[in-house]
Amino acid sequence: MLYVVIAFLWTAILLYLLLGGADYGAGIIELFTSENNKAQTRKTLYRAIGPVWEANHMWLIITIVILFVGFPDIYSRMSINLHIPLTIMLLGIIARGTAFTFRHYDAVVDDMQHLYNKIFAYSSFVTPFFLGIIAGSAVSGKIDPAATDFLSAYVFSWLDWFSVAVGLFTVTICGFLAAIYLIGETDNEKEKKMFVSKALRLNIAAVVCGGLVFIAATLEGIPLLEWVFGNAIGLTAIIAATLSLALLWFLLFKGGIGWIRLLAGFQVTMILFTTTVRHFPNIVILKNGGYLSLLEHRGHDKTIEALGWALLLGSIFILPALFYLIYSFQRKRIDVH
Repeated sequence: MLYVVIAFLWTAILLYLLLGGADYGAGIIELFTSENNKAQTRKTLYRAIGPVWEANHMWLIITIVILFVGFPDIYSRMSINLHIPLTIMLLGIIARGTAFTFRHYDAVVDDMQHLYNKIFAYSSFVTPFFLGIIAGSAVSGKIDPAATDFLSAYVFSWLDWFSVAVGLFTVTICGFLAAIYLIGETDNEKEKKMFVSKALRLNIAAVVCGGLVFIAATLEGIPLLEWVFGNAIGLTAIIAATLSLALLWFLLFKGGIGWIRLLAGFQVTMILFTTTVRHFPNIVILKNGGYLSLLEHRGHDKTIEALGWALLLGSIFILPALFYLIYSFQRKRIDVH
């Protein structure tokens, strides 16, 4: 049952990156859209993410619950040493959701709409940035359980070049996913070309930021190159992601959009897979060679068993309802067109 819980944990992280990340990417796209195109872009963004944007936070909640219940040592260590980026990320989620709601449903249309738009766009950048920082910090080896001063324990555990580079990489990935997803959400050819252009630029930005991640890892003494290219599984995943990216752009420039979402999701899945499989089951790498393992630092066996059954049974009820929600709004869009 332990491996069932771990599978749910990894899947929840992946789905939050793919679905919640695309929602953040919508705000990132708005942030970097010219004033002349922002009004139309906002309409497309709202039509695309409006029905399900809150539902995507379910995956983050599941991740937190699994760590809290099943792996309390890991949860407590991360929530203590990384409480600053975690707090900023959570404040970003709240600010983004509040601004998204108020700018569409505020009874009074006035200058506050401009403030809501800015809060939505900037928090859409800040939130995945600090999500990436948290992810980078977990494997950077900078978390020091023996730290005796504030800066060492709560600042330098996450404020380093590697974590910042991972944060920027996460932002560009979210923007890329959103641009790819949004291409199929509009019938306006001009807008489609704009999203294609943004997808290309964000893809280039992701490659550059990915390079910065490797450079920062080398400077910080993190064996990222070995994790990614030092085993057949990771190397195969990277090759598959690269080939799928080439196929994605071939289909895109040929005018086919049916498979590009799946291909973009596949690439992100391969990136996450290759960066986690090498040091599994160690989910947190501590300073001076320590680690927190999903196998060694789990909760009581009965707790893990109960958690596993709860996840299995819960998915029977939750997943069909979620798919039906998405299906219903997709049907509504088709009927409107």
